[in-house]
Amino acid sequence: MIGRATGDRMRILLTGASGFVGRHVLASLASMNVDLHAVSRRRPPVEAACTWHEADLLDPAAAPSLVSSVRPDCIVHLAWCVEHGKFWTDAANLDWAGATLRLAQASAGAGVTRFVGTGTCYEYDWPESGNCDERSTPLLGHTLYDTAKDGSRRMLEAFFSQTEIQFSWARLFFLYGPHEAPGRLMPSVARALSAGEPALCSRGAAVRDFMDVRDAGAAIAALAVSTVEGAVNIGTGEGVSVADAASMMGKLAGRPDLVRLGALPDRPGEPPRIVAATDRLRHEVGYGGSRPLESGLRDVLSFWHKAAA
Repeated sequence: MIGRATGDRMRILLTGASGFVGRHVLASLASMNVDLHAVSRRRPPVEAACTWHEADLLDPAAAPSLVSSVRPDCIVHLAWCVEHGKFWTDAANLDWAGATLRLAQASAGAGVTRFVGTGTCYEYDWPESGNCDERSTPLLGHTLYDTAKDGSRRMLEAFFSQTEIQFSWARLFFLYGPHEAPGRLMPSVARALSAGEPALCSRGAAVRDFMDVRDAGAAIAALAVSTVEGAVNIGTGEGVSVADAASMMGKLAGRPDLVRLGALPDRPGEPPRIVAATDRLRHEVGYGGSRPLESGLRDVLSFWHKAAA
């Protein structure tokens, strides 16, 4: 673990700490021997051993002030626009790309030694077979969201190469779990099953790498305290079809009859397979603790059942 001086705890600044992913990165980092500082526009009801900072990183003055005040060793940057159904084409992607670059610029000369940004598996030009590999799979823009993410990564990589700051880029695959937006796949199925209503799905032929967000949080935390540089996939390395995942939830809920595959149209242009290669995550970062999909989905059902009670 890198740190300020021999015997000192590593000071980490985490942005987006109140979000779907951020709260689990926060929990994992809080369990480590680090001096943790969390920033968000509002403080969430999350119990964690950290110092909270309320700031709006879209304010051009926020990043320099925050970094100057905290003086972190490492910045883990998750904050971005992620509103379900909107973020793919949201013009705010441009604002967040700018905010990310301002945060990077503020980190130079402020004692920061490591910067971890977060990207998306949609940056890849997905192979027809095989997994998305950080070192060999080509990249391709598909939407404003992933284009802005990859553009930010390229500029950060070029900028940090001129400094002594280590730079890593966590590419997130298909995360699910507690507090996920209700309209997304897993919550929509779980909510219908909990209410005893039909869970309407597409044919579900697409194969995806589904990772419990709690495991993703632990993986990002492990990456943060490592010295690994460059892009690292945050996924399980296992491909499961949407149909199989939905059917598994139906069986776990004891109502497989309510899962209606093919009731909704398939998305136009849906890529058939998006699965992570996880060699870097497992062998370089040293993280390999992802829970089985069945276990994670059982917890999703429990979460939404309690939410509906």
